[in-house]
Amino acid sequence: MSQSQTQVFDAVIVGAGISGAMIAWQLGLKGKRVLIMEAGDPLPPNVNDYMQRFYLATAKVPEIPYTPALMDSTGLVDPGTMNAPRPTVLTLGDNWKDPKQAYLDQVGKLPFASTYERVSGGTMRHWLGTSLRFVPHDFTMKTTYGRLVDWPIGYNELERWYGDAEHAIGVSANKADQAYHGIAFPPDYNYPMPQIPLSLVDQAVAAKVDGMELDGEALTVTSTPAGRNSQPYDNRRVCAGNTNCIPICPIQAKYDPSVTLNKALDTGNVVIWGNTVASNVAVDGTGQVRQIDYIQYATAGGPATARGCVTAKVFILAAHAIETPKLLLMSKNEGRTPNGVANSSDLVGRNLMDHPIYLAWAQMPQPVFGYRGPLSTAGIETLRDGIFRKDRAAFRIEIGNEGWNFPIGDPYTTVMDLINGGNVSRLNPGGKALSGQALTSAMNAALSRQFRLGFLVEQSPEPGNRVTLSDRVDHLGLPRPRVTYDISDYTKQGFVAAKRAADAIFAKLGAKQFTAVAPGPAQFTFEGETFGYFGAGHIVGTYRMGGNKTDSVVDANQRSWDHPNLYLVGSGTFPTVATGNPTLTIAALALRTADAILASGL
Repeated sequence: MSQSQTQVFDAVIVGAGISGAMIAWQLGLKGKRVLIMEAGDPLPPNVNDYMQRFYLATAKVPEIPYTPALMDSTGLVDPGTMNAPRPTVLTLGDNWKDPKQAYLDQVGKLPFASTYERVSGGTMRHWLGTSLRFVPHDFTMKTTYGRLVDWPIGYNELERWYGDAEHAIGVSANKADQAYHGIAFPPDYNYPMPQIPLSLVDQAVAAKVDGMELDGEALTVTSTPAGRNSQPYDNRRVCAGNTNCIPICPIQAKYDPSVTLNKALDTGNVVIWGNTVASNVAVDGTGQVRQIDYIQYATAGGPATARGCVTAKVFILAAHAIETPKLLLMSKNEGRTPNGVANSSDLVGRNLMDHPIYLAWAQMPQPVFGYRGPLSTAGIETLRDGIFRKDRAAFRIEIGNEGWNFPIGDPYTTVMDLINGGNVSRLNPGGKALSGQALTSAMNAALSRQFRLGFLVEQSPEPGNRVTLSDRVDHLGLPRPRVTYDISDYTKQGFVAAKRAADAIFAKLGAKQFTAVAPGPAQFTFEGETFGYFGAGHIVGTYRMGGNKTDSVVDANQRSWDHPNLYLVGSGTFPTVATGNPTLTIAALALRTADAILASGL
């Protein structure tokens, strides 16, 4: 499987997720020869194998359709036996520190609850499609509220790139809905497609909640910008409402990076090497990166089949906010970079963040008919910003269309309760075992009124929340990531506000609340109350951008302060997690960086 060493590249990109794909596409369009090294499997010809794996899986978790297989006949596969292992939510119970089951070596007070893929297309293969812009104050938290840190760029500098990213992804949205908290658009700007229609759940919530005041803000339900098609676009079909956006859209109406990767390949200037794990970033005596070393393999648990290195003029690490710092920290260069590459600031791996989710669920007094349409089509964005950010974290509120699937695994849990006489869901308090018409009536009554709210809480950057190297290794002998994680009081105060908001919204709706703290380690007690949390999959902050090399790892163009031909891209460069889902900003920054690379004379 050894690749030819005679090929000459202008740029080498490590990682085939959205950042790597966007940059490769832009460089390829300009005639630059680009290599993408991908640790996992290469692009498949179609999603049929992924779909088959999902259909047959007992545990339909976000990671399950993708390779390598998480489970075999005995249970979870030992990550130490795999060449490109990755985390799974199946290890967020009592096994969260078991190295035979959990890929991440978790040593913090709390578990880091988000996961990612290591396969062409990356984590975005199981994203929801939410494509929000950040609000202007997300970039100026220190200046505006005296909290957290400022970004070295602001909303105005990203506005053009947000538009380019929305068209590259194919975002369905209504511009008027998105003009809040200072978000602005050029007068002639339009999203590529109209918004996805509001669901019956959205309409029922909006009818009661719109205009309700909370924390000095009037609540409004607005449609959510979505990276899925509301009409034919870019040779992709219209969303058919399969309620299966996570972990996979069965008809590929939702964007994922394979769309951009194929465009990059179509330039004729881009190649992808799958099953190729970057193992070292080699730096010469002048501070230039001269090569990236790699290990190749043929099967997930097989032996290494080749080892080599590749050279280029420019190197771009796009391997996500955990794998990128891991690679940098592994690269010691025979003692010349004892703390790892690009790490003169000692900030590589630090300030790991997510949007920990406060999940609340209830039954409406009337049917709202969930379990149809995309998983979420609307939210409440008015609490993403406000003077309260001086004292506590902000959040956005996602309205779910999938009943109680996220909170308790419905409809399966409730249906099994009704058939077997259980009451796990708390919707069968009499414990009756039903059949026939009685079962059908009970199911209709229970499931048609379910809905949930997800509060994506802003997390503060904390240097102690970090990625380092474990002494545990994968099958190739490379260190696994060691993760230290906790949640600050600033963020915990956001959870208190989220619970208060959920209680108020459910009361306004006349809904009966069933929110409960799930058993397991992902919980904390604050101000006398216990909160459970979920990971949002928004892994950010481990090689932040900034205004100088003492307080950041990269500059505003995502270029390393230490090594002028090295770019570190993706969500790891975010100084703060901000208040919107990160994907659109990741894409906008990638397009901006591609432009900067080309302008630098590559």
